[in-house]
Amino acid sequence: MRRVVITGAGTINALAHDVPGTYAAFREGRCGITELDIRDMERLSVRIGGQVHGWNPETQFNRQQIALYDRFTQFTLLAAREAIAQSGLTFEADHLGLEAGVVLGTAGGGVNTWDENYRSVYEEGKNRVHPFVVPKLMNNAAASHVSIEYGLRGPSFTVATACASSNHAMGLAFNMIRSGMATVMVTGGSESMLCFGGVKAWEGLRVMSRDACRPFSANRNGMVQGEGAGVFVFEEYEHARARGAVMLAEVIGFAMSSDAADIVMPNKAGASRAMAGALRDARIPPEAVGYINAHGTGTAANDKTECAAVADVFGHHADRLMISSTKSMHGHLIGGTGAVELLACLMALQEGVIAPTIGYEEPDPECALDVVPNVAREAKVDVVLSNAFAFGGFNAVIALRRV
Repeated sequence: MRRVVITGAGTINALAHDVPGTYAAFREGRCGITELDIRDMERLSVRIGGQVHGWNPETQFNRQQIALYDRFTQFTLLAAREAIAQSGLTFEADHLGLEAGVVLGTAGGGVNTWDENYRSVYEEGKNRVHPFVVPKLMNNAAASHVSIEYGLRGPSFTVATACASSNHAMGLAFNMIRSGMATVMVTGGSESMLCFGGVKAWEGLRVMSRDACRPFSANRNGMVQGEGAGVFVFEEYEHARARGAVMLAEVIGFAMSSDAADIVMPNKAGASRAMAGALRDARIPPEAVGYINAHGTGTAANDKTECAAVADVFGHHADRLMISSTKSMHGHLIGGTGAVELLACLMALQEGVIAPTIGYEEPDPECALDVVPNVAREAKVDVVLSNAFAFGGFNAVIALRRV
């Protein structure tokens, strides 16, 4: 089994349009959740979100590209550009493109394109839509365009498992390199559901907060949706070492499980199996883990279930673990959330700074762990986990180690 390292990272999210800016926001405990600026907002009962502000696609893409790129694809390409530039890889050289692929996660794909074209047909009565509507809205559009842009001719596809999509994508990329299917994989995920139809659909679930995301706090009242992308370059260790690449972290374990219980309610047993499986895969004891980036949605059901699962897997060590939810800052990016949250794991390993859970106001006895409340913390950690637990009962957990 070959070793796998991360040699590039890129992002755009509600906190910043790049990785350094996102790290700075994590360190400051800055909140990127604001009032939404979208069409027909007055018809929504939920009017806040982790929206990407200051985004002007015309400065990044030409007219022909914009006609093909939904907002979630635009975000992906920007993040991929940053990640691949940092990695220093060029895929034309030595036929590396034949050994490189892309696997990305998204839950909704081109939701903005769906929304705009439903309006055209149903609201405005038009009988035709743009000929590129289908390739623009399809879930695999972002992966396709990354593949095309960089000449990645190896295994490429998209994963859609709701809120676990990015973690599943990154875990599969990890295993592809580890098993010898690929030398390099561009991986992560993106989402952009912050349009009228997207928010209205989520309102129906009655899990959304109207004022703030407060994970683990006793007065939490729901999740807040966000948007953006996180993209990484996963590379076989010896290949990276031979070219003198800077290694951001090593990916050492991955596991996934299915609750097989309920379509929306979280399940402690399923979450526990995924975390324990990631530890087994990494061949490390629970005591080796110093930080967990929690799924931490800010809903009553998720937070207490996740804390119970952590206590179940880590036993007495759970009291010494740091666990935080950065969704409190950037919102829940649904299919892209695990990718942006992996940045908090990289920051912990690289810089020794643990991103906080902001908005924490009241202790909850059912979430009695060290949730790094409100203020970032300096702490040296060697191993971290990133949790993702999705609607449908799908769980995916990734383990990273400091290089």
